[in-house]
Amino acid sequence: MLPHAPLACLFLLLLLGVLGGMVLSICPAVCSCSRGHRVVDCSSRHLSQLPPGLQHNIHFLNLSHNSLCGLDDQLSHYAHLRTLDLSYNLLGRFPSGLPRALWDIRAAGNQLRALDKNDTAYHWNLRVLDLSANELERVVFINNTLPSLHALNLSHNRFWTVPTNMPHNLEMVDLAHNYLVQILLGSLDRLPRLRRFYLHANRFSWVPEGVFDRLEGLEFLTLGDNPWACEEEENITRLLLWAKQTRAAVLGCPCYTRPTCGQAHLATPGGEWHFTSYTEPPLGADARELGRGGLTPDRAAVVTSGYLAKSALLEPGTHGDRGSANSSGDQTLFVFISTPLHGLSTRTSTTGQPHSAAKKKNTGSTQNRSHGVHTPILYSVVTWNLLVTVTAFKAF
Repeated sequence: MLPHAPLACLFLLLLLGVLGGMVLSICPAVCSCSRGHRVVDCSSRHLSQLPPGLQHNIHFLNLSHNSLCGLDDQLSHYAHLRTLDLSYNLLGRFPSGLPRALWDIRAAGNQLRALDKNDTAYHWNLRVLDLSANELERVVFINNTLPSLHALNLSHNRFWTVPTNMPHNLEMVDLAHNYLVQILLGSLDRLPRLRRFYLHANRFSWVPEGVFDRLEGLEFLTLGDNPWACEEEENITRLLLWAKQTRAAVLGCPCYTRPTCGQAHLATPGGEWHFTSYTEPPLGADARELGRGGLTPDRAAVVTSGYLAKSALLEPGTHGDRGSANSSGDQTLFVFISTPLHGLSTRTSTTGQPHSAAKKKNTGSTQNRSHGVHTPILYSVVTWNLLVTVTAFKAF
């Protein structure tokens, strides 16, 4: 038996060499791996298909910024996969057969046009779904599916109506930068845990009365940059009253009444659930609205001032000069106008006249106050000069 020992050792060494080579090759050559090859980054590698050699127990897979057109049933056997990033590829439909253990799916910046009910019906563990910057016009959710989903990003798509049957445990929904014109009454009633709701930069002119009433957990809502029909007082009054009385912080109050309304404090940036699509305050009138029948800045000033005078939603003395408040506690009425660079400019609306007239009146008001401020100083100077003159005269 001893003569065969060297052969056995040689065979064992060869086997270890082969296995060692296999162990070293479990990370695809075009990707980078870490944490025992369970975190795999294959982003920006000009891939048109799934790279071979992926370890079956990977937890994280980044395939973003490639040229992938379809991945149907190609990832189903990665049962331990928790995070999948497919952003900025060429996907025309949501991949089928994705692992049901997934917690986080990112598919922003593709060419998705629809999300069918079977695409997400079996993702019981999914917590975050990002489908922003696609071409989505409709999504279909089945009641009582996606029970773990907390954050849904549908911003920068082509929706006309707020999706119905959204998963009932959602805490954050981003629908900003779409073409939304309506919210069906009752479609939000099954979202008691919704905390953050982004609706800025759409085409809303009004919403049904009570549409937000069942959002008991709402903390933060954005409504700016929408062409609200401020002249239709019967519809808009209810919305403005709700925006004033709600416990949530409403950023971008309708009809340019003020930047923020509601009773809650603004949520701290960098909260638990948020997306980067909302990086600046929503603007009251986007430039795109001016070309599609929205309110012009002059018309906005006239409508807003006239409406405020009739509704008396703001306390007397809320019209003031530029600034947040003055010594008497007066608050400023701001009109937000967007610029091509998405800058933020503030204009104070104090009358029902166009901005040109309003600016003249503001200038006069400012001059009056400036005169009032300098009057005591002027009196002091005159009095001092008189005293000096009298003293000099007596000396002579």
